[in-house]
Amino acid sequence: MGEQPIFSLKAHVFQIDPATKRNWIPASKHAITVSFFYDADRSVYRIISVGGTKAIINSTITPNMTFTKTSQKFGQWADSRANTVYGLGFATEQQLQQFSEQFKEFKEAARLVRDKSQEKFELLSPGLNISSPQVLSEDRQSPPLLGVNGSSEDKLFRSKSADMEESTEKEQMRKMLSEGSICERNSEAELFSLQDSNTKLVAALHEANSSIDQWKKLLAEYQEETDRLREQVAELEAQSGVSASSETGSEELTQNMAEMEALIRAKDEEIKILRSKKPDLSELEKEREEACQRIQDLEVKNSELDKRVRTAEGALASSQDARSRAESAVQKVIETLDIKIYDLSDLRQNLAKLLEK
Repeated sequence: MGEQPIFSLKAHVFQIDPATKRNWIPASKHAITVSFFYDADRSVYRIISVGGTKAIINSTITPNMTFTKTSQKFGQWADSRANTVYGLGFATEQQLQQFSEQFKEFKEAARLVRDKSQEKFELLSPGLNISSPQVLSEDRQSPPLLGVNGSSEDKLFRSKSADMEESTEKEQMRKMLSEGSICERNSEAELFSLQDSNTKLVAALHEANSSIDQWKKLLAEYQEETDRLREQVAELEAQSGVSASSETGSEELTQNMAEMEALIRAKDEEIKILRSKKPDLSELEKEREEACQRIQDLEVKNSELDKRVRTAEGALASSQDARSRAESAVQKVIETLDIKIYDLSDLRQNLAKLLEK
């Protein structure tokens, strides 16, 4: 009948380093098929995995084998006959669980096959007693007993060899598991973390490519904003220079301006008083408009005087002759202000006369 595949899964295959017994060596570059086979002729179960033309795993399942899950996606078992420890890394936790359950099932089947074989052997040898190691020791020194299927010495030897093989296999398995599981977690974690890192890097690359236009747009906006701020700074610096030059006005002009403002405020107060006392609102309104017009004229003249004073100050800074002309201009301005003050006095008198009426 030959061997037939029973169950198959894909996994990354590793073997323990025979030199250090601590590090895992990848047996395949990528995930390959790992299958359970049953040999009907020999009544044995095997785990087989082939990479190309080479058998990477060829492990016969025995009742003493144990499959250990060392992480969520990694498991291992020791094969004393092959003198190695195999490790499998699965893509999902569910696949690891399926493999572990199949391993336990076929391990139990192998145990049943062994028990049936032993029962058959006992039935064929009813006069043979192998119940204890002491009996075996005694039987070694006693003459051989004949049985139906051969000499009793041969049967005793085969039985003891099987027990010794199982004991040796169990001891080697424990040793390999203790040595191999030390670094298995780190190696398995490193393998799958590299896969996760690769996936994250690919996703990050796509995200960076998709947002590069947005970054370019933001950079252009920032550059435009920077240019605009630079222009504003230049304008502010220019305005600061003009204001600094304007702060060099004369104290006399400042005093004249203060006097004019005081006269204007006083005139406003007089107008308010007249409006409160004069019953004829139309005449008072007309007089107020005339007074406002005069005030506006005075403000215009005042602005002209301000310009003249500034011109005079500039001339003073250039030369002594210009300073003399500026002083004359200032004198004229003062005389004009006196005239304006005289006009304001006349206006006050006229307003007083109107109030008397």
